[in-house]
Amino acid sequence: MEDTAIQKRAFYHTLSAMVIPIAFQNLMTALVSASDAVMLGFLEQEALSAVSLAGQVTFVFNLCVTVLVQGTTMLAAQYWGKGDRNTVEKILALAMRYMALVTVVFLTSTLLIPERIMSLLTNETTLIIRGAKYLRIAGISYVPLGLSQMYLCIMKNSGKTGKSTVIGSSSMILNLCFNAVFIFGLLGFPAMGIQGAALATVLATAIQFVWTLAEAKKGDSIKIRFSYIISVDQKIRQDFNRYTLPVVGNYFFWGGGVTIFSGIIGHLGNDAVAANSLANIVRNILGCVSKGVGTAGAILVGNELGKNQIELAKKYAKHSTVLAGMIGIVTCLIIVVMRPLILDFSHLTETATAYLSGMLLISSYYAIAGSVNNMVIGGIFCAGGKSKFGCICDGIVLWLIVIPAASLAAFYFHLPVLTVYFILCLDECIKVPVVFWYYRKYTWAQNLTEQ
Repeated sequence: MEDTAIQKRAFYHTLSAMVIPIAFQNLMTALVSASDAVMLGFLEQEALSAVSLAGQVTFVFNLCVTVLVQGTTMLAAQYWGKGDRNTVEKILALAMRYMALVTVVFLTSTLLIPERIMSLLTNETTLIIRGAKYLRIAGISYVPLGLSQMYLCIMKNSGKTGKSTVIGSSSMILNLCFNAVFIFGLLGFPAMGIQGAALATVLATAIQFVWTLAEAKKGDSIKIRFSYIISVDQKIRQDFNRYTLPVVGNYFFWGGGVTIFSGIIGHLGNDAVAANSLANIVRNILGCVSKGVGTAGAILVGNELGKNQIELAKKYAKHSTVLAGMIGIVTCLIIVVMRPLILDFSHLTETATAYLSGMLLISSYYAIAGSVNNMVIGGIFCAGGKSKFGCICDGIVLWLIVIPAASLAAFYFHLPVLTVYFILCLDECIKVPVVFWYYRKYTWAQNLTEQ
């Protein structure tokens, strides 16, 4: 009993040391998205709606980043726990190679066909035109953002969580400052509105990329070895592909589903889009701690699995899941309590404000299930190489249940906006029973470095 208590205290001590900086970085990221919407919302609701829809492209790009981050974490956490620094550098090189290919695709698309991309998200001409202006500039940021995120991921997995947070958060703070300067025209610069928000993102991510390159040159840092990028270790690539491809499927289904959600809302009118934008901002900001616990929990569980401490990894997973549930409950209560203040601050039309009020109530229950699923599916299962479960689960729940039901509700039965939104937010709740059934099988508790 005493050993168990000591292990539990050690776990929470280590977890809190990791969660605080990771959650802070997540918060800064969410605040940047919020600042785009809030600052542009002060100009006009239409600008807010256009950038919110254009932001779905960045959302899809960030899903690709997340896939590679999870694939990298899955292997790097275990090899770092094993003490194999050279293999960690090979994993980083492969991740950066894949990321370079992704950035080329997104950069080319946003430069050449932004109007066509926007037309998939809305049928309102004004939103298409204004969103395209944002994408043409913001698309440039994908290159420095994606490559720097790969290195920041490795820093988290190699004992430099704090420094990674400093770099990422500093970039976000700069983005906030640049937003104010370029959107409103401060310090002698012209007021650029939507295009100013895009330019701020480009400059901030460029600075972040340069900083990560400088960090990689330090003597105690994991190195970016271009020889490994050019000539990939075949065994590492096979392992990376084996465990990452299911994550690709998972995020394809989940991210594609979320994008479809935005498309459905986007065809329900400007008021629905604006309300959904602010509801998502609230969820993202208040979900930062939950995401931080998920990331830190995955690293700690992966480290112990790499050391072959299977039973200890199971205990760490249990503690992480309980904590994620508690954080979800607290987040739910905060949304309910803060709802009147958010509505007063929103500056939306009367109809959009009514939509936002209902969306916040619906988001409160979503926060509990989402926190638990983020920890178990995105953290614990991936730490043990069982990323395929998330792919299957999201494929069934989102694409066979939620999306068809919401589409029928919106376009065939023409049900109210809040009814459609309620259906769209059922996915996390539906997944919870199946997630816990699979968790209790413990097939995820395996050492990947020995396979």
